[in-house]
Amino acid sequence: MLNTLQSTQHQRLSELRIKLLRLHKLLLETERLTYQQVRGQVSRGELLQLVIRHEQFAWLHRLSALIIQIDELLHTDEPVTQEVIEAIDRDIRTLLSPDELGDEFAMKYNTALQRHPDVVLAHADVMMLLTSDSI
Repeated sequence: MLNTLQSTQHQRLSELRIKLLRLHKLLLETERLTYQQVRGQVSRGELLQLVIRHEQFAWLHRLSALIIQIDELLHTDEPVTQEVIEAIDRDIRTLLSPDELGDEFAMKYNTALQRHPDVVLAHADVMMLLTSDSI
């Protein structure tokens, strides 16, 4: 039974990671487009440097950190507890709460949701997985 639960949790974490990566990619693309409207085209290499170092992209680091946290859980030899899963879910729900009067992430996320239908769909995919009773 325990192995089945761990397998289910691992599968769900993998699905969550994929959905968060898709959302991250879309948010990165929206930020790239905004940046390019002001400063002109950037190559993939330049974009990577911007993502790492430029303040305009810094808000995305919190989402990157959650994805890295999931990666670490997927590659640990230790069993992942239900409490850890619940904490990850809570952190994701908290982070992905758009708010035009919230912190920088919440405001920029709200703007992305208002302007880009693909972001709305990716957000919905993540939220549906978080609310599913798969574990």
